[in-house]
Amino acid sequence: MKRMGHFWELGCLAFALLAPLGANAEELLVSAAASLTNAFKQIGATFEQTHPGVKVIFNFAASGPLLQQIAQGAPADVFAAADQESMDKAQQQNLIVADTRANFVANRLVLVTPADSTVPVKALPDLTKREVKRIAIGNPATVPAGRYAKGALEAEQLWEPLTPKFVYADSVRQALAYVARGEAGAGFVYVTDAGIEQDKVKVAAEVPVATPILYPIAQVAASRNAALAREFVAYVLSSAGQKQLAGFGFASPEARYAGSR
Repeated sequence: MKRMGHFWELGCLAFALLAPLGANAEELLVSAAASLTNAFKQIGATFEQTHPGVKVIFNFAASGPLLQQIAQGAPADVFAAADQESMDKAQQQNLIVADTRANFVANRLVLVTPADSTVPVKALPDLTKREVKRIAIGNPATVPAGRYAKGALEAEQLWEPLTPKFVYADSVRQALAYVARGEAGAGFVYVTDAGIEQDKVKVAAEVPVATPILYPIAQVAASRNAALAREFVAYVLSSAGQKQLAGFGFASPEARYAGSR
């Protein structure tokens, strides 16, 4: 019993010595658009390496729900959205520090089909074909990719005719998953999303959008670690951060592409 008591005392001593280290560790909470998942995980790991004692914790989801969470008081230090509308609303509600807001990458909307699909889909009008039974699309009310897709379809007068085929997704990554699993014959995602499932989906066409797809980032006004939040934003905008983002298919925010009109 004495021996076990000795080990228990040693365990308590070790915990007491280690506990302050965990308590003193800084946590940076980043709420980011789902399409940034892979790229930001890599950026987060690099940021941690250059900031000893810092732990970057991500919350990935569609930009709409992330905005709602921040508005309702959910803790966050940095907000990175996939559209200007979500960040505009955040700024209008004073949820971000306006002078930290910046566009950091551009993206493209594409139409994808399962990699083994034999249905000839090469343009938006092809979605009306009988063989295309389900179309994955982000919910336009909360998912930026869904809003971009809706705008493109409305421009072609295809939104109403195709509505019965839509399978609404909670995020662009969920829309990608529906197509990758063959649960939808086509879907709207970003080109960066298509790139991570090259063995399961193929790009059928680039979707023309009314305005360039630019991603904004900013420090959250209620951040409990404002200085670190600004450092993270600065890293994302730096040449090193931009290089990492480019590695996942994102373009520079100044980029203009043929798909915009």
